[in-house]
Amino acid sequence: MRGKIVFITGASSGIGEGCARKFASQGSDVILNARNVAKLEELKKELEKAYDIRVFLLPFDVRDRKAAVDALASLPENWKAIDVLVNNAGVVFNKKIGMILRSEMELMFRVNVVAVIEMVQVVSRLMARNNGGSIINIASVTAVLGSPGQSAYSATKGAIISFTKSAAKELALQGIRVNAVAPGIIKTERFSELYEESSEKIRLKKRFLCFLSFPLRLTKERSPAKYPVKNKGTVKKKFGRIATRPGHPAMKQKENVMV
Repeated sequence: MRGKIVFITGASSGIGEGCARKFASQGSDVILNARNVAKLEELKKELEKAYDIRVFLLPFDVRDRKAAVDALASLPENWKAIDVLVNNAGVVFNKKIGMILRSEMELMFRVNVVAVIEMVQVVSRLMARNNGGSIINIASVTAVLGSPGQSAYSATKGAIISFTKSAAKELALQGIRVNAVAPGIIKTERFSELYEESSEKIRLKKRFLCFLSFPLRLTKERSPAKYPVKNKGTVKKKFGRIATRPGHPAMKQKENVMV
C-alpha cells in the first residue's frame, strides 16, 4: 500500500479515523473527508508526524452532491489518481419502528445510501482514468442479522450490500473492485453508550456470529464415513462440513458436534 492514495469519508472519528490510521501506517497517502475541520486538521498533523506520509484534507458534507463533485474536481493533479475509496460516512438513529421519525429515516437513507452511490459515481470515473482501483463500502452486521431498534438503519445497510454486489459486476470491466465490510458494534464515540449498556447482548451476539462464521465439523468419534450420503447435500465431506436435515444422526448427539 505504500504510495497508494486512499480517500476516506467520515474520517474525523470512529471507523473512518481508524481506517486512516491503518492505511497511513502502511505507507499510504490519505485524503480525509468529514465536516469537522478541526478534527481533520488534528488528525492530519498526527499522521504526517507519525508515518511521514502526505495527507490532504477535503472537508464537505456528503449529502451535498455539488460540494462533493467540486471538491474532488479541485484536487491537485498529483492527488487525483485515487487508488482506494472507503465509503464510511454514515448516520444512525437507534429507534424502534413505531418511534422513528420520517425525517430521521430520510436522513439515514440520504447519508448511508444515496451519498454512497453518488461518491462511487464520481470516484469511479477518476479510478477508470487510472486503470482501476478499489472501493470499500462500510455496511453493518445488522443488514445480515437484523437488530431490534435498528430496523430503518439496517435497511440502509442492506441497501449498501445489494448496491455493492451490482456495482462490483458493473465496474469490474473498468478494473475497479467493489466490496462491502459489515462490522458489528464497535466501541466508537457514536456507540460507546450503547456498547456499555448492551455489553452482555454484544457478547452473546459475538458468539452467535462466530457460530455463523465457522462451518460445523464432525468430531473424530462421528466421522462422515459412518454416515454415507443418502440425499444430495446431507454430508459435504469434501469441504469438511455437514449440512444436516431433521433426523440426521449428527443432529441427535449435539455433544459430538464442534463449532
